[in-house]
Amino acid sequence: MTAIKTTNPWIVLAMLLLVSIVNFADRFLLTGLIGPIKAEFGLGDGMIGLLMGPAFVVLYVVAGIPLARLADRWSRKMIIAIGCVTWSLATIATGMAQGEVSLAIARAAVGIGEASFAAPAYSLLAAYFKPERRGLAFGLLGVATYVGQIIGQAGGPAIAEMHDWRFAFYLLGSIGIGVGILMALVVRDPARVVSETASAVTIPMTALIGILSRNASFVLMMFAFGLGALSGIAFGYWGPELFTRNYGLDPVVAKTAFAVNFGLAGLMGMLCFGAVSDRFAKRDMAWPVRLSALALGSATLVILAVTWSNSFALAKWLAIPAGLMGGGWSVGIYATLQYILPDRFRATATALFLAITTLLSYFLGPWITGLLSQSFGDGTDSLKLALTVVIPIGFIASVIAMIASRRIEKDRALLEHQ
Repeated sequence: MTAIKTTNPWIVLAMLLLVSIVNFADRFLLTGLIGPIKAEFGLGDGMIGLLMGPAFVVLYVVAGIPLARLADRWSRKMIIAIGCVTWSLATIATGMAQGEVSLAIARAAVGIGEASFAAPAYSLLAAYFKPERRGLAFGLLGVATYVGQIIGQAGGPAIAEMHDWRFAFYLLGSIGIGVGILMALVVRDPARVVSETASAVTIPMTALIGILSRNASFVLMMFAFGLGALSGIAFGYWGPELFTRNYGLDPVVAKTAFAVNFGLAGLMGMLCFGAVSDRFAKRDMAWPVRLSALALGSATLVILAVTWSNSFALAKWLAIPAGLMGGGWSVGIYATLQYILPDRFRATATALFLAITTLLSYFLGPWITGLLSQSFGDGTDSLKLALTVVIPIGFIASVIAMIASRRIEKDRALLEHQ
């Protein structure tokens, strides 16, 4: 039998980066257009938080696990490509919304499409890159978070000012359809690798859940990631609105400043963390998680300071350490997660990991912050107070990640022989 040709790993990474940029730009676009959407439909912070969190997340989580299960058997690149086209069509539908119900339905549809990306993408990268190079690969892919943030939070308001908020959704959705088609044409799936000591038979889902739930490293990294992301997502989603309310600036100026300052610093932090993580991983694969714990704890402290800064200039300066430390902490956990997971159920296990972490972060973070803000008065100070309650959860996540780092090799061996 003739072997299936594979794509150059860096081309695969470049295509996944492009798809991921579209993915995160879609998510952040709504956060950059809170003002005009609230004004048109008469919504409060609680409803906006619902649209940013639960409306998007519920079907994202529900669809993610079966799609990842399929990715362990079928073409990962086709699942990603089809998903990209699907969420891009839903982004266009967001621009057509006529009220809060149709907005919620459109965001739920975006969630279904985006469920096709993360688990298959990390599984695909793990197949193309060796463990000691995955920190850099995952770090480069993580750059999409911050490029997407800049596009959504800075580009969205700029487009809305020139045209209207609906046109921003139409434009980004149209670009995403083209990117999804390109992904299908360019990338090939490599052959699966099955350990000689493990069975090639697919593990039933209930059995797999049992195996993973008994693996301490998997469980601890899952909660560390979920709670750390809850803290970061709450600030990342509501931060542009905080800048607008806090400093009395034009919304385009405030949101562009937030997106560019935090986005660029986070981008640099992501790249630096990936490189440093790979260097330390050569000594011990527990180091990436340790670095994640240290960076997450430090970043949490700085973004609390940003939240209560009364100076626009100081807030922009604090964005530098916040982004450098907070931009890449997720890379260490992702790299170690892929290291301990065998290839034969890597995508499915990653999807289960993402299901819990997404519920903790994207579901709860924006929604709880919005509800708290509305209960505190739905204004500038109320948003500060809400974020002050939610952001410190990052400290708890930091401690959990440090505990997880103590069992990596032992728990990897346990999973390899299941």
